[in-house]
Parts: sequence; C-alpha cells; structure tokens
Amino acid sequence: MLRTLFAPRLVALHLLVIGVLISFTLLGRWQLGVFEASGEPKLAPDPAPVAVAELASVGRHVTGEVANRRVTATGTFDTNGQLLVADRHPDVDAVGGRAASGAGFWLLTPLRLTDGTTIPIIRGWVPSAGDPAAAVPSGAVTVTGRLRPSEQTDAVERGGPLPDGQVATVSTAELVNVWSDAHLRDGFVVATAPAPPAGVSAVAVPPPTEGIGFSWRNLAYAAQWWIFAVFAVFMWFHFVRDAVRDGRAEGRRSAAPVAEGS
Repeated sequence: MLRTLFAPRLVALHLLVIGVLISFTLLGRWQLGVFEASGEPKLAPDPAPVAVAELASVGRHVTGEVANRRVTATGTFDTNGQLLVADRHPDVDAVGGRAASGAGFWLLTPLRLTDGTTIPIIRGWVPSAGDPAAAVPSGAVTVTGRLRPSEQTDAVERGGPLPDGQVATVSTAELVNVWSDAHLRDGFVVATAPAPPAGVSAVAVPPPTEGIGFSWRNLAYAAQWWIFAVFAVFMWFHFVRDAVRDGRAEGRRSAAPVAEGS
C-alpha cells in the first residue's frame, strides 16, 4: 500500500491537491474579506457648509440623513445660558462622546441667530467645571461646525442629580425647559471654527458616512471556492482509493502463479 501511495504518479497528485487546497482556501478567505469590508461605513460626499436653518428647524427632528453635515450659524452667544455636559470625551465618536465619570465637560452654549431662533453649540471641551477658559465670548460671531441630532434624554444613567448648570445629554427636549425663553431649533452644532480659546480643546467630530450594504455576491464566491476545495479532496480520495485497490488486485494476480507452481 505504501508503495502505491508514494508512486510518482500519486505523489504528483498529492502535491497538486495540496496546492489546490491552499489556493482555494486563500481565494475564499479573500472573497470573505471583501464581503466583510463591504458592510463597513464609507465616507459620504461632504458638501460645502450651508446655513443651519436649512437643516435644523423648530419642532422638527434632525434626522440621521443630515448628521455631521457642515453648517454655519451667525448670531450672538447667550452668556447666561451656557451649560456643561458632564462626563464627556473630546471626541464625539469615542463611545458617543462619553467618558469615565469626572473626565471632562463639553461647553454647551446657546447661539441666538439673527432670525430670533436659537441653536445649541458645543464650543469645545474643558477638563474641569471651573475652568476659566470656559468663559463665553461676547459680540456677533459666525460659527462653522457639524450638525448632530438631538441625544436621547435617557442615554446616560447616573447615580444622582447633577450640579446646577450641568446636564447629562444634549437633548432638545430637555433644553427647551432650561432655555425656556428660546425659540429652539432641534439638534446641536459641534463647532469647528472659529478655533476655541486657549485652554479649551476642540471636540472632534467625523465627516458624514453612508452604509453601502453587504456584497452578498462575494460571500457566494467565498463559499464557491471552499466547495471547490472540498470537491478536490473528494476527487483525491477516490483516485487514491482506486489506485490502492488496483495495486492490491495486481499483487494478488502476481502471487497466484507462484502458489499454483508450488
């Protein structure tokens, strides 16, 4: 049997099958990787900034379709209305911008627009509630930033109430009660310009993305390559089995005349 298995013809077959298995397995893994990558969010077109009034309205929710779009807003900050969003990270995408308790604060300041409405602005991040850099600038200002949908009021669970002047979420439903005299537009803007003052860190916010959806064809290709690999093993098994059977039969025929002669 060993002589048959290691005959030159079968050794070539063994090597061929090994090469086929490696190749088909890698090809299938490559197609699987293409399939997995197809489901990842892709950068969406990032149009030029538009006036915030075009995307954020009073009484109408900002949808995910316009999330992270660039907007501009011109007006004056309400120096008495600034709030601190507690336990936040200077990166919006880092666990939704949340961090470990006591990590830092977003500066949430109402910007009263020239038409009389108000839009919440995240001006930056400070490490402590009493940071002097959190002072609100006066005078007219034009803010450029990225629009974000309003957060859910139940998005954060806390062990107790926050101090005065602090909130846990940037929620329009909550802010309309805090800024009761404001005609509040939905959502909020994370400012990217002008640059924050010294001591205040800019809050990073990503450009808009879009989901293309999984490429199921590539998953089918991956399965196809692996089925070919299994079929190659199946055919190899049958070739080897037939060769072993033929070798045994030939051995018996060779041994028969010797037995008759004796």
